[in-house]
Amino acid sequence: MSLKYITPAERFKKYLPKDYVELVDYGPFGKTQDEAGPGNMGQFKELMEEHPMCSGCWMAYFIRLIFASLPQPEETVTLGTAGCGRLAISQAAVPFIYGNYGDQNAMASGLTRAFRLRFPEKHKDVITIAGDGGTMDIGFSMTMHSWIRGEKFTTIMLDNEVYGNTGGQESGMSPKGAILKMAPLGKKGEKMPATALAQAAGCVYTVRLSPTNIKKAAKVIRRAIFVAREVGPTFVHAYTSCNIEYSIPTEDVFADAKEKEKTRFQFEEYMTDEAKAVIDRVEAEEKAAKRAKKAEVV
Repeated sequence: MSLKYITPAERFKKYLPKDYVELVDYGPFGKTQDEAGPGNMGQFKELMEEHPMCSGCWMAYFIRLIFASLPQPEETVTLGTAGCGRLAISQAAVPFIYGNYGDQNAMASGLTRAFRLRFPEKHKDVITIAGDGGTMDIGFSMTMHSWIRGEKFTTIMLDNEVYGNTGGQESGMSPKGAILKMAPLGKKGEKMPATALAQAAGCVYTVRLSPTNIKKAAKVIRRAIFVAREVGPTFVHAYTSCNIEYSIPTEDVFADAKEKEKTRFQFEEYMTDEAKAVIDRVEAEEKAAKRAKKAEVV
């Protein structure tokens, strides 16, 4: 939970696993996004390199992108619950807390408060990452109440529009008419308006997207984290298809994500005035730092 904590003494390195040493030396800890971020994934030791997800899983790609976008991975804790996503999230080199089904936002509420008391001089980023079932169905009450209370952490929903981990049941986020293994007659109700609910409950920054553009997706993830540090709850609602339950051929997963971007996952970004002020300030500081570094090289 700090750069100092994860960095071993030089003389002790030879006794540690090679993967750990490479992560410390060539990973994103203590580095800028230009040095080790989404724009150069594959050129540094990533926080998540292996996972047991299905071939062609769009969710696994997005989780990899989340970890590559973290402003300070060495000062970050993630929380999750039952679902496909935790199979990959738990493989990352970032502390992960696995709770009972749907209680990740309740746990995050206590954790972020504890961090602010214990480390008042530091930013400790708390992020919940869970599926549509864990966030908006079984975890609905705890998700909503964390937002209503104004808890300062980020909620990321991996919306594959189905209970993909338990056989293909419909979820509140499944679209109307969706025919699934355990919903053979098609879903009767509408898809839940997740971002509208988040805004009504007090989220100060919300985004809905199909993460087909790496740069844009990374930007909104970082914005959500920066705003949560200072203002209040933030929410990222991302389309992460289940190619198994929706019978999407592996080679068509990206095309499917692009298609959803035109319909129910059109890009939508909402922010309060306070959130915008934080975003403008942080992004201006980042640009100034880049210019200063470029000037040093010249």
